[in-house]
Amino acid sequence: MRRIFSVFVIAFILNLIWENLHSFLYDNYMGGKITELILLRATLADAIILTVIILPFLFYPFFKKRDWLIIFIGFVISVAIEYYALKTGRWTYNVFMPIIPFLSVGLTPTIQLGFLGYITFKVEKHYNTSYFSSVFYFFK
Repeated sequence: MRRIFSVFVIAFILNLIWENLHSFLYDNYMGGKITELILLRATLADAIILTVIILPFLFYPFFKKRDWLIIFIGFVISVAIEYYALKTGRWTYNVFMPIIPFLSVGLTPTIQLGFLGYITFKVEKHYNTSYFSSVFYFFK
């Protein structure tokens, strides 16, 4: 349970940074201004999605040996989210958003889940196998 919580916290922090850094590439959210509350809600959703994606990679050897799949799964989910959001008008991009040719979706949101998912997994793995983790267990 501690590893799942660690993944969630790491994913939340990384996504909070990402959401704030690329929010200027959006024109609006559901026709209105993009507020910090909207960014926090997006961060929470992304952290939950990444936690679910990473779960099998924490506990099953087949997936542990193929951690690169996190990037692929995150990419596919990101593209699906972007298509849905753009088609339903949940958000729109401004002129600064780089668009991926053929997919017609924004670059930064498309790479977000795959990239941050992989980084989250690696950071959690390092933390879980580091000296500090051993010390933490000793004082438990």
